[in-house]
Amino acid sequence: MPTLRPPEASRFICTRRFEARLQRLGWLRVAGCDEVGRGSLLGPLYAAAVILDPARPIRGVDDSKKLRPEERLDLAPVIREKAIAWRVVSVPAAEVDALNVYQASRQAMIRALFALAPSPDFVLTDAMPLSPREAGPFPIPHRSIIHGDERSVSIAAASILAKVERDAYLTQLDRLYPQYRLARNKGYGTPEHLDALRKHGPCAEHRRTFEPVKSYFLPLFPFETV
Repeated sequence: MPTLRPPEASRFICTRRFEARLQRLGWLRVAGCDEVGRGSLLGPLYAAAVILDPARPIRGVDDSKKLRPEERLDLAPVIREKAIAWRVVSVPAAEVDALNVYQASRQAMIRALFALAPSPDFVLTDAMPLSPREAGPFPIPHRSIIHGDERSVSIAAASILAKVERDAYLTQLDRLYPQYRLARNKGYGTPEHLDALRKHGPCAEHRRTFEPVKSYFLPLFPFETV
């Protein structure tokens, strides 16, 4: 299905206009889905799926990247309490390496959507097509929206739940691997994280297929055979 693109030079405002349009057409349970941690050098990738209740609006929902950490922490329990359904799933670093990050992102979102109860009638995603040609059709009607986490409250709510869960996990990992300052950088390639990687090398939670982590591991067959 085609990707819905924003008009040129538009100012993104997070509303429920996509959800309202679909509900007028008969799709009553519209799920928003998003992932976080795709560009991180370390740790799992998280995805969330949320079906919001139009009768119980939540004030302040927006793209998680636009919100302060304390705002996300305040909103997450309200979303969980007021939503018709929500789920958060994670894909560990080893599986991200095995699948590649694009497929891991897609799989995480699909797993979160399939775990929703009740199931959605329609799915909105943040720029992620759920039915790429090589993977076969996704069984639920869906649309991907460019900048969806800035424009759809359902996708934004999913981004908040995924971000809060992942940040909490990385804060726990910080106690195991304090040298990387994960509570601050959340596994992303900040200067302090890269400096720690040079000094200490990677840990078990680093993604081995991501540079510069990849350069610390020898190939399986480092020498040519004759």
